[in-house]
Amino acid sequence: MVGHTAAIQFLQQLLQPNEQTGRAFGPRHAYLLLGPRQVGKRTLAESFAQALFCTTVGAQPCGHCRSCHLFLNGNHPDYRSIQPLDKNGATDRVGGTLRVEQAAEIIHDVAMRPMESQYKIFLIQDLHTANDSFANKLLKTLEEPPAHAIFILTALDRNRLLATIVSRCQLLELRPLAPQTIAQALVKRWQVVPAEAELLSRLARGRLGWAVQQIATKAEQQMRLAQLEMLWQLLKASPGERLAIAENVATTTGGQQLFELLETWGTWWRDVLLVQCGCVDICCNIDQRPELERQAQVVPSKAVQQYLKTLSRIEGYLHHTINTRLALEVLLLQMPIPEPTYR
Repeated sequence: MVGHTAAIQFLQQLLQPNEQTGRAFGPRHAYLLLGPRQVGKRTLAESFAQALFCTTVGAQPCGHCRSCHLFLNGNHPDYRSIQPLDKNGATDRVGGTLRVEQAAEIIHDVAMRPMESQYKIFLIQDLHTANDSFANKLLKTLEEPPAHAIFILTALDRNRLLATIVSRCQLLELRPLAPQTIAQALVKRWQVVPAEAELLSRLARGRLGWAVQQIATKAEQQMRLAQLEMLWQLLKASPGERLAIAENVATTTGGQQLFELLETWGTWWRDVLLVQCGCVDICCNIDQRPELERQAQVVPSKAVQQYLKTLSRIEGYLHHTINTRLALEVLLLQMPIPEPTYR
């Protein structure tokens, strides 16, 4: 793990023997890890689960015992990972849903004794995507769990969960990492050149997982540049041309790719506003500074502020049942228009 020191120390003390009793405190039956996407919730949850399974005395997880090997190879019989599914039953971490049939499988499985370990661990990711039936069934299990069951839940925000579920879990909030922490990790662990690490650390917005995903393939970084090129094209486009582009985006872009597009645009307009406020040193798109400064000169700051609010609102709508094309038409038509006489 990189960062999240407080959460790691809290979980580690559950595994360490108490000085008075000589026994570890032991885990609770349910943990809820909160934080933005790709901030490290799954990595921490999996590390904690592996540590609980580890049979070595001392630092856990050791990575060498039978339990660790089973876990690392994805074959531990007492571990279950549950993720949201799309309409076809495939994993979909963005637009999918945790369904009632998945909850029924959990209830059936939790009643059975562990095969290898003293614990049976269930990692349920993206609990905020659960439908009401899943949430209610899970709540009943959390209220009266068997002694061998441990649930590790992840979600973006506690406000999107049943309060009764939250109250039955140990909460651990993972906050975005500092850019310098991400940059140092990219250089030391992934051998990224310092200049690229600096750029990715700013664009990551505190999410190391996002930065690592970017370096995994150059296509990810090329996609960002293509998204920015589209935005710059839209600034010059007429209303009719903007509508045509909205139709094309709605037809060819969906799911995670659409939200990544909106995130790139949101980061760009935030940077434009920062330049207008004289805070260019904390911008994210540091490789595009000349274009940032040019747009900051020709787009009114009030228009930028208003558009950032529009972007946030439209993104929220797209997470629910809404006409994607209509939402994008509104978004593109309301994009600021450069005014060469602004400054």
